[in-house]
Amino acid sequence: MQFAENLTDRQAADAVRSRIDWKYALSLELTDQGFNFSVLSEFRTRLGHHQASERLLTAFLTGLKDKGLLQGKRQQRTDSTHILSAVRDLNRLENVGETLRHALNGLATVAPVWVKQVIPQIWIDRYAKRFENWRFPRTLAEQKTLAEQIGEDGVQLMTWIYNTSDPYAWLRNIPAIETLRRLWVQQYWLDQGRVKQRSTKEMPPVSQAIRSPYDIEARYCTKRSTEWVGYRVHVTETCDPACPRLITHIKTTPSTVQDCEMTTEIQQDLVEGDLKPDQHLVDAGYVDAANLAQSQHELGIDLVGPTRPDTSWQAQETDGFDLTHFDIRWHQRQVICPAGHINRAWIEGKSQFQTPVIRVYFPEKTCMKCALKARCTRGVNRSITLQPQREYEVLHKACEREKNEVFKDIYRQRTGVESSHSQLVRVTGLRQSRYIGLAKTHVQCVVAAVAINVIRSLNWLNDVPVGKTRKSPLKALAAS
Repeated sequence: MQFAENLTDRQAADAVRSRIDWKYALSLELTDQGFNFSVLSEFRTRLGHHQASERLLTAFLTGLKDKGLLQGKRQQRTDSTHILSAVRDLNRLENVGETLRHALNGLATVAPVWVKQVIPQIWIDRYAKRFENWRFPRTLAEQKTLAEQIGEDGVQLMTWIYNTSDPYAWLRNIPAIETLRRLWVQQYWLDQGRVKQRSTKEMPPVSQAIRSPYDIEARYCTKRSTEWVGYRVHVTETCDPACPRLITHIKTTPSTVQDCEMTTEIQQDLVEGDLKPDQHLVDAGYVDAANLAQSQHELGIDLVGPTRPDTSWQAQETDGFDLTHFDIRWHQRQVICPAGHINRAWIEGKSQFQTPVIRVYFPEKTCMKCALKARCTRGVNRSITLQPQREYEVLHKACEREKNEVFKDIYRQRTGVESSHSQLVRVTGLRQSRYIGLAKTHVQCVVAAVAINVIRSLNWLNDVPVGKTRKSPLKALAAS
């Protein structure tokens, strides 16, 4: 109810105390005094700590099954959208400064006596205020000097903490100190005992880089023209027109986790929850050969989505010989080219992503003399890379199916999942995370999904029609 109206904890607690419709829905007496708003935060913390947030969605879906409202399992569709973290993105200088400031504030809270004894007065003057309020040096050289000064202060602080003995040995276990240590490893290195700032090329990948000391799980990501720091949520819903369109699964991940990495996990969760779809409609980000093979052969789910196009120049040329022109004989470990020549090597190995591949090479002498060489390869000889037989055959069938009009009619229903993203953002404010950390952000996503299911179920029971895509007056006039 709180997320269905996009209320804060204080507003939700006030609604329980003062609104007669909430009291009626919760079966409370009119004189009920409600509860303190902090109870909601404590409840979310327990849900996140015990990874129990799915219980909220599972319980509601079970109730819908009992009422006969959740029957549309024949088709389900999945898509992801981005969530901004609850903290602001920091540049490198702000990040290191705020991390050290965060650590000092944490120490001042839990060990004020130790801070008074150890921390010099110049540090208090330097790190007392937020770094976003600083007037930074203008030149890059001066900014680098300031960054390395902060780095030296951070190393000195960790030296004091890790060399201290009882009764303050426990200071090294403070989360803010561990965050300081991790960030300093990413940002600095020691050159003969002197702290140096790492260059951009020496920085860790974005999947590991800490963007803010206040939310160390938020990651920077870019998708086409969208850039954000935060998380990614995968929404799965039913799309049977004979039943209400209900969200059946929610998965929240760091923003750098790609869609194709979540396909199998989402499907396995649906199977375990007795929500297995016959057809799973997804976009190209969720489709690869391994996911197609596992969905079909192991889970019995028809994964419907466009495959990635062949970007080789042979596939782009009208008369080029791409992979489909080669005759592959798996048991003989042979590949016959369009000119009828047989490969000289069949090598099984790993790709750069550590997935199994087969590399096939043709003889150089044969390729150099071949009359079809200009249409086949621009190198000395032709080489092709194959996926294992099961993945290759499933992917080939999927590519052929995309050419049928039946596939286009089925896949056209996938775009409807965008309306769920829109409703989640407009009604529950899902685009912006309310909380710190992946666990609590996932709780927010699950509760938002339940809120949307409540709204859609009530609309279905009250015969409220599903809204149609809005058209501008100009577009409507052109269509008429």
